[in-house]
Amino acid sequence: MKNALWFVLGVAGGFVAAHVVNKDPRGHEMLAEVDARISEFADRIGDAYREQEARIEGLAADVKGVASDVLDSAADAASDAADAARDAVAKAKNAADSSH
Repeated sequence: MKNALWFVLGVAGGFVAAHVVNKDPRGHEMLAEVDARISEFADRIGDAYREQEARIEGLAADVKGVASDVLDSAADAASDAADAARDAVAKAKNAADSSH
């Protein structure tokens, strides 16, 4: 509870100090410069985030494409194996019928 009180007092003191500094023209310029730097930093972070997000989306699209290709190849291989098994059973059946 004591820490929360100190935190609230610190925040309130910060607001009061910023208000007092903002009234002075030099303080106003200083706060405007700090605000501009913070905005520039936030813009850079946002740009980097969007760039990284685009890279990840590109990788995810590539992975989806490869996975789809692998799935198609596996389905084709399974179909080919099933056809070969049917042919082998049919040949064996024919061979057994011919020998009787």
